Amino acid sequence: MAKAKKQKKPSRPAFAEAEGFLREYTAGMSTREVRRLFSRDATRAFEVLTRERRAGERSRDPGHRFVEGFRLAFLGLSYKLTPARRFLFAASLLSALLTLINFQLHLGGKTVKVDFGGLWFFVSIAGLCLLVALELVDRMEVRDELEVARELQASLLPREIPHLPGYRFAHSYRTAREVGGDAYDVCRLPDGRLALMVCDATGHGMAAGLVMAIAHATIGTALDIDPSPAAVAALIHRTLRRKRRRHAFLTLFYALLDPETGTVSWVSAGHPFPLLRRADGTVEEIGCGSLPLGASEIVVPPTGETRLDPGDLLILYTDGLPEATTESGATFGYDRLTRLVQLGGPAAVVHERISRAFAEHVTDEPLMDDMTLLAIGRDGTEAVEIPMPLPTQAVGLG
Repeated sequence: MAKAKKQKKPSRPAFAEAEGFLREYTAGMSTREVRRLFSRDATRAFEVLTRERRAGERSRDPGHRFVEGFRLAFLGLSYKLTPARRFLFAASLLSALLTLINFQLHLGGKTVKVDFGGLWFFVSIAGLCLLVALELVDRMEVRDELEVARELQASLLPREIPHLPGYRFAHSYRTAREVGGDAYDVCRLPDGRLALMVCDATGHGMAAGLVMAIAHATIGTALDIDPSPAAVAALIHRTLRRKRRRHAFLTLFYALLDPETGTVSWVSAGHPFPLLRRADGTVEEIGCGSLPLGASEIVVPPTGETRLDPGDLLILYTDGLPEATTESGATFGYDRLTRLVQLGGPAAVVHERISRAFAEHVTDEPLMDDMTLLAIGRDGTEAVEIPMPLPTQAVGLG
């Protein structure tokens, strides 16, 4: 009796190589990300693809809604492609439908089964893969251009804050996309005063980044001509109005700080009110309501003056901080930001506290808007951190 041949076991190196490839291919993937892919991302993609073709009320019949939704998604996706790629997309879908077709022929008493399923399936997959590859290459080229724009934009932000005896600074900046619409700057003027600026262009992405770049260049010119808050805001407004762009407007908080006296002269144009934390623990809002610059033919933003005394702390920010949302839709909140500022401490400590709470709030959720945070503290014996009056969880501390 012949001995049965032993089955050859798969080599260990091949198994390890396959395991390593699988880990590399799925690196960074989580169950939360997969859920978000089908719950939020798919819904957002459908809304973007169909918003230009939706009209009238939706039918109450589920079957009719499904068919109408499929039609809108198909047309929305198709007309985002070039004509040639649109044809490839339609041909690939048609090939997928042909895989369902098979029939029988009766020839000379014999039955011949004709099934093109395998052929049309291959054609469909090949066509869709080619289409994805073409779109991916386009996207990579756009991302390369956006990376250049991001680097140029980053060069406009302050790399180093001017050294000012008696004052401490801490700052950070995060964009929702490669190019952001936020900007901030701290600039020492020839007369010794310090110009402080935080602005937020409408929206985010490339369009907002271009508006921000225009505003940043205009501020540089304004500082040379007349650095007073009202004059700077007026020049930015005139520049934006000359562009005549529908969405070319931005919010601005700009101030001049006199280091000797601590006097802060400011202008506020539709921007979230900065928070001034006094040495005794009270928190004041600085600013008044106004339209953003460029939003209307005539915008006269309010101006004012306050004082940064020893031990005081000034927090400037954009609305991407308090309005940041979690996956469930909960916002970071203005009240929470105020409580974190009220706890006090040096500028670096307060900045770190807010940044840590913000990171814990959004976790790995992608930002929906750009976020800028700038803390300015004046040295003083009272500039110490007070005990937290709120539970750790309430202010987002670990």
